[in-house]
Amino acid sequence: MSDEYDVIVLGGGPAGENAAQYAVRGSDRTAAIVEPELMGGECSYYACMPSKAMLRPIDTVATAHHLGGIAPLPEVEVEGVLKRRDQWVHNYDDSSQAKWAEDLGIKVVRGHGVVTGDREVRITGPDGETCTLRARLAVVDATGSEAVIPDEYATTMPWTSRDATGVRDIPGRLAIIGGGVVACEAAGWMSALGSTVTMLVRDPRLLGRTEEFAGELVADGLRDQGVEVRLGAQITGVRREKPAATGIGRVHGGPVTITVDGSEETFDEVLVAVGRRPHNNVELSGDDPDWLYRVGDASGEAPLTHWGKYRARIVGDEIAARAEGRAPATPPRDVPVPQVIFTDPQVAAVGMIASEARDAGIEIRVVDVPLSSAAGTALVRDDVIGQARLLIRSDDDTIIGATFAGHEVAELVHGATIAIVGKVPLDVLWHAVPSYPTASEIWLRLLEAARQT
Repeated sequence: MSDEYDVIVLGGGPAGENAAQYAVRGSDRTAAIVEPELMGGECSYYACMPSKAMLRPIDTVATAHHLGGIAPLPEVEVEGVLKRRDQWVHNYDDSSQAKWAEDLGIKVVRGHGVVTGDREVRITGPDGETCTLRARLAVVDATGSEAVIPDEYATTMPWTSRDATGVRDIPGRLAIIGGGVVACEAAGWMSALGSTVTMLVRDPRLLGRTEEFAGELVADGLRDQGVEVRLGAQITGVRREKPAATGIGRVHGGPVTITVDGSEETFDEVLVAVGRRPHNNVELSGDDPDWLYRVGDASGEAPLTHWGKYRARIVGDEIAARAEGRAPATPPRDVPVPQVIFTDPQVAAVGMIASEARDAGIEIRVVDVPLSSAAGTALVRDDVIGQARLLIRSDDDTIIGATFAGHEVAELVHGATIAIVGKVPLDVLWHAVPSYPTASEIWLRLLEAARQT
């Protein structure tokens, strides 16, 4: 193994892979990716892919139960769902991901990397031995993030998101602490797999960073699935009989007793989903030097795979441009972050929410329409629910935020993303004709409502 490369990337997740690829493609530049676990990162094995692999059959079964003309009604087959999950994570084998990198000429280095000096990275290998690699051009920190486990829960060895996506033992009674994306999505699939799920949420509503109506619809949907959602819950104690490191997705020992709102309750397992913190694999003090880049969760920006990949492409292009003596492209200002929450119903949003816009002093018009107002969305389920919202900047009639909450709305958000990035005024969007009868026709309903406000 060489001890010098043009680019060294710490972390082999999607952001790190993209940064390395874009930094060296079409050139003779060299790159190494340093990865202590699995090439492909958290998203491929413990987050996005396994969770969505489990949720899709569960959602399909749920939809069938809300459509006339299907008999007999399907049921969730637990072993089949877990088998599908295992197929999507390649049984936690990263050989295909490593081969992808190697086929591009990117060296895969197994070990834990830390930036210790000027373009210098110390690697601690699986055997404990250390070596030093040096970068001629740049080092990219793409080491991701880890689940936050508050001290009061740590001794109980609670589940984290890795256990929930890698579930092997289905707890009879599962407590989920938290009300964000991970908590809400996990509540859906764990309930469908057979757990009796209780969500203990400190906040007054779910999904506090979304429009309020979205959190309310998700709470209603979870309750319809049999999940107990307790808002404003106050937890003052957690203890466990014989906690044990039994492995990812296994029940971690004996029953868990949680003191909530003054009463003790017992569960077979507890999932703590209260947030994530970026890893810090940089030992330098002061501001980052110009040769050091941070992308993905490690950057502190939106902890979303697609956002990390987008930022990594920009970073890779910038490294390449600097190496070739040309000016890097300048991305647009204020690029909006899209997100889809795969609950039942789904939430798809991009840009600002109304409270953020008002707090920023932006004068807006808020346009709301029910999803049932468009034939395409109404056809999705016989009892369709949901709402769509646009935030329109008053001074130029452009969209600065959009939220869709309802069944199968995930594919609606990209149109809003394009409109926001392109700053397309409503009088131009009016001529983007949606096909009938598709869910996209909700855009016509929104624009009609906007013309009346």
